[in-house]
Amino acid sequence: MSQKLLRDARLYELLAHIDSGFAADARASGCACGGKLHSAKYPRKPRGGRDDLGEEWCRRFSFCCANDGCRRRTTPQSVRFLGRRVYLGFVVVLLSAMTLGVSAKRAAELGNLVDVSVRTLTLWREWWQETFPLSQVWKRAKARFVPAVETTCLPTSLLDRFTVLDEREGLLAVLELLAPLTTTSNSRGSR
Repeated sequence: MSQKLLRDARLYELLAHIDSGFAADARASGCACGGKLHSAKYPRKPRGGRDDLGEEWCRRFSFCCANDGCRRRTTPQSVRFLGRRVYLGFVVVLLSAMTLGVSAKRAAELGNLVDVSVRTLTLWREWWQETFPLSQVWKRAKARFVPAVETTCLPTSLLDRFTVLDEREGLLAVLELLAPLTTTSNSRGSR
C-alpha cells in the first residue's frame, strides 16, 4: 500500500459519496417504529486526513426518530469513520498495514505522516490481531476467501486480496467490509 492514498483527493470524494449513500438508505428506511427520521449528525474531529477537509468531514451521519414516544437514534454504517476512533478509518487501515513487520524507527516515521503515536499504532495492530478476527463481521467474511486470508498479517493480507489492479479500489473494498463494525444501530436503516 502506498502513502499517496493518504492525500488522494479522489479517495476522499469516494468515501464521502459512499457514506452519503449509506445515510440516504438509512433515512429512506425510516425508524423501526415506522417513524420518520430527522438529521441528528454527530460532530467529529477527524484526525489523520488532509488539512483541507470540508465541513462534511466534521460530521458523522446520524438520525433521530421524529415520533415523541420513540426518538430512537439510527446511525448508518460508514467508510469514513471506523466506529468511535478519532482517526479516519482508512488511516487506521493503511498505517496498520504499513507497520506490519517494521522496526520501531520505521513505525515512528509512518506515525509522523499523520501525527499518530507509536503507541496508537501498536494498539491498532493489536486490534487487527486480537479483536477483529473474533468479530462477527470477520467470521462471516473470511469464508469468501480461498485460500484463506492470513489473519496474522491483517490488514495487509486482506488489502492484498482486494488490491489486484487498483490500490484505491482495494482500500474501498476493505472499508466496505469493515462498515458493519462502524455502528451499533439496530434499526432497519443500517445496512
